[in-house]
Amino acid sequence: MTSAPLAARLGIPSGPLFFPVTAFGPGGGLDLDAFRAHVRAGVEAGGAAVFAVCGTGEFHAVTPEEFQACVAAAVEAAEGRVPVIAGAGYGTALAVTYAKLAEEAGADGLLALPPYLVKAEQQGLLAHYRALADATSLDVIVYQRDNAVFTPEAVVELAAHPKIIGFKDGLGDMDLMQRIVSTVRTSGTPDAEDFLYFNGLPTAELTGLAYRGIGVSLYSSAVFCFAPDIAQAFHRALNSGDDATANRLVDGFYRPFVELRNQGRGFAVALVKAGVRLGGIEVGEVRTPLHEPTEEQVKELAGLIERGRALLAEAEGAGA
Repeated sequence: MTSAPLAARLGIPSGPLFFPVTAFGPGGGLDLDAFRAHVRAGVEAGGAAVFAVCGTGEFHAVTPEEFQACVAAAVEAAEGRVPVIAGAGYGTALAVTYAKLAEEAGADGLLALPPYLVKAEQQGLLAHYRALADATSLDVIVYQRDNAVFTPEAVVELAAHPKIIGFKDGLGDMDLMQRIVSTVRTSGTPDAEDFLYFNGLPTAELTGLAYRGIGVSLYSSAVFCFAPDIAQAFHRALNSGDDATANRLVDGFYRPFVELRNQGRGFAVALVKAGVRLGGIEVGEVRTPLHEPTEEQVKELAGLIERGRALLAEAEGAGA
């Protein structure tokens, strides 16, 4: 666990936020050596934080013991260079259990995933996330998506909790997100200006320019898992105002990647994992109920990565 406050470390967008895949061996069990190598490579490539065993990391598919082993391995591989945030989800009792396992493993914070299955009213959701935040010493980022969707007033309540430091949006409702940002900003809540917002859509770069327009510059990057050079180039362009480069990468790489990703349910994980394997780290296949992309789809992904790197080379050549 690192010593600096988590919100301060995350608030400076020094690079994409890295959501590593969880590595499995040929027999289907954890491959912690491959996972450490994957995390280490991401940190060395400039990932600003490691979000271990979250959505891209197949949180739904691992046992509590495997979860804790992976979080500990991520902490070991990060070596304190960047913070490590662990997923925590399901119902309140299990979410608290995962939070405590993450704390014991040395994590710096939690990404609070939606509760399992049920749809709850706002007061129930608030009670759930407050209980999770109260359960450990770790700071919490609340993830809005699926069955956990909040009113602006509820987010003000979340932001008022001293250990809830941020809000990640995986819904993509820009009208709602703008109202949330504005309502929290004008709420009078102490430290409201320091509350963090994250674009958490499956390929966040595609909507990066839109989210930047409402003041949300932090985002999770699945592409960083398998093409960190492309992800870093987009991140630099987005944060420096180089919209020409950002749009070139959206048009030539990110939009086609999303169209390929949309060919299969669960490809936001399975296609990313295939990309990591293309890069030379054998992280294994996804666990059921997810399924692998076809050979042709993996070939298409390889072509897209090549195209994205060609765009980077063209940009470097034009700037020479």
